[in-house]
Amino acid sequence: MLHDGSNAIVVDPGDSTPLIDALASQKLTLAGILVTHHHADHVGGLEGLRAFLHGHVFGPAREDIPEPYTPLRDGESAELLGLRFEVIDVPGHTSGHIAYFTTDAGCEPILFCGDTLFSAGCGRLFEGTPGQMYRSLSRLAALPGNSRVCCAHEYTLSNLKFARAVEPRNNELAAHTRRCEILREQGIPTLPSSIAEERIINPFLRCDEPTVIAAACEHGAASKSGTDVFAALRQWKNDFR
Repeated sequence: MLHDGSNAIVVDPGDSTPLIDALASQKLTLAGILVTHHHADHVGGLEGLRAFLHGHVFGPAREDIPEPYTPLRDGESAELLGLRFEVIDVPGHTSGHIAYFTTDAGCEPILFCGDTLFSAGCGRLFEGTPGQMYRSLSRLAALPGNSRVCCAHEYTLSNLKFARAVEPRNNELAAHTRRCEILREQGIPTLPSSIAEERIINPFLRCDEPTVIAAACEHGAASKSGTDVFAALRQWKNDFR
């Protein structure tokens, strides 16, 4: 999805035309592509974009990404637009998922986290384990609070509905939900979020909070450990309507 802060363009996995049109209409140059994982909605449009690309495609070394691309591992970096993006391994959604983090932007740090961390939620476990995803989210939660969370999908309102089921007495969560509802009513994205905000509203980053632990235990958590609390929350969310 490409957005300019007021309007969003949802790009079909195999159709890069909306992005190409947006580049042309806004007179922008495609200087590089940061790929977080191998799912079709993240790599399906790569071939159509290569003719317009003035730079490199970067992606996870441990996943099958369409060639050519520059494979990256935890602790390595991608140089793009004069910025150095640190690579963070965040397995869970997929086995080799990575995130990109930079403090070089001249304002708040920026995190591109793909489908690992969403606002008020997290990705499903298609290939990884609960323990892997819990550790991945813990790594992201430890980033500076003012880091801008640029995730890959606008799932915020549905995630907030689940978050309020987990913590119905979280007043800050209720207030944030209303703010996001107003934004969406106006056609404005709720993203990016921030790490500080997610620590308050996102149950998957709050697995050590007594209220979240209690809710997870009521939904089958095997123990009060972070991994078991996360596993129970993720299964609950899978079935939540």
